[in-house]
Amino acid sequence: MPKIIAIVSQKGGSGKTTLAVHLATRAAQAKHESCVIDTDPQATAAAWGDWRGDFLPVVVTAPPARLARTIESAKKNGVDFIVIDTPPHADAAAREAIKVADVVLIPTKPRAFDLHALEPISDLVSFAKKPAYVVLNSVPSGATLLTEEARATATEMGLEICPIELGDRAAFHRSSAKGETAAEGDPNGKAAQEVEALWKWLRKTLKKAKK
Repeated sequence: MPKIIAIVSQKGGSGKTTLAVHLATRAAQAKHESCVIDTDPQATAAAWGDWRGDFLPVVVTAPPARLARTIESAKKNGVDFIVIDTPPHADAAAREAIKVADVVLIPTKPRAFDLHALEPISDLVSFAKKPAYVVLNSVPSGATLLTEEARATATEMGLEICPIELGDRAAFHRSSAKGETAAEGDPNGKAAQEVEALWKWLRKTLKKAKK
């Protein structure tokens, strides 16, 4: 059975696609047959896949109603690591992705409006009883107090917090525009190090997760 990661957020610009393509690419580098399923009508992950060309991960588009069938097709093609990128402002898409996921990641910037958007996702993951973790993203350098407050807010909603944070780094934006990841552009950079730490944490988390 493939490992399935759902990346959900009701807020646009939270970093879902960046997180999806980085994790799927890191999985491919770890010799997984990896795939991103892009359920967002804007198809940002699919555009990244077009820019990337024939290199893994494979990126496919699918409306939420066809998500289960798309996963089945991926399984038949030997895919063993799937990352689902979902659109903002879409409960139905998030619900379908959460339903099939082993682990749910909820990226958010550590700001009030972004944190407010966690509430509906908190309800969905609580109902589905799936392991779910808030990933603080685009964290400004030195913003210790801001991140502490963000962690407290998410915890009050009953959400668990991923111990790895992603900084507000230009490397993420530069690499995405080329169909690359931060590690491919600068293997020794801080962005690459953060993704590597997140990958190691995710592997351990997946081992603990149960369907």
